[in-house]
Amino acid sequence: MRRRESKGRGTGLLDLLYPHVCPFCGRVAAEEVCDICREELEYIGEPRCMCCGKPIRQKDQEYCYDCGRHPHIYERGCALWVHRGGVQKAVYQFKYHNRRIYSRFFGRELLSRYGRAVHGWNITTIIPIPLSRKRRRRRGFNQAGLLAWELGRGLGIPVDAEHLVRVRDTSPQKQMDVRGRSANLRNAFAWKGKERIRGNVLLVDDIYTTGNTIDAAARVLKKNGAGKIYFLTISIGQGY
Repeated sequence: MRRRESKGRGTGLLDLLYPHVCPFCGRVAAEEVCDICREELEYIGEPRCMCCGKPIRQKDQEYCYDCGRHPHIYERGCALWVHRGGVQKAVYQFKYHNRRIYSRFFGRELLSRYGRAVHGWNITTIIPIPLSRKRRRRRGFNQAGLLAWELGRGLGIPVDAEHLVRVRDTSPQKQMDVRGRSANLRNAFAWKGKERIRGNVLLVDDIYTTGNTIDAAARVLKKNGAGKIYFLTISIGQGY
């Protein structure tokens, strides 16, 4: 559906004042994504890692380099695109330039690609990876939370954005090695409240790199009663 068709009367002026910008290239576009970027988007397909979903080179290869060396606490997960080029720019704009509106597009794409898989995972609760209070206050919103609500509405699955909390303001993960990432996230999350989790959980975040963040959250959830843990993200690092 075209963006203008979903609006009410009197929105033409708003379109002129605040034209929609393609998240991947920054060009003004009539649709959520410009025609050029829509043609160039490369969704992750097969072969992919059976655990984290990163693209891999060999069809007979089951796991990427990271998952082959480091077993995870979560069951498995998927992402839409590899975190590079226009995708990297789009996620950056979403997180740091207050482009909250992009959550609708990202959410719909996740639903379209993985909605059936999520139902197959028998998810009972969707939980976004939380931000620390300091980072949430500075940013004004949690990008993972926006994605989780979009998924929850589309799938008819409850979203719990209150009980999993980040109790330490961890350093950015991108400049650390695997060991540093794991140490950085040690005891970073906690479960607030006495009510235990029931059933399988879908964790939602914007980017997956080595899986340390998802594992750290999954560890806390399992200690508080969760069954199997799965994840969805917008983008993911390159596999090997």
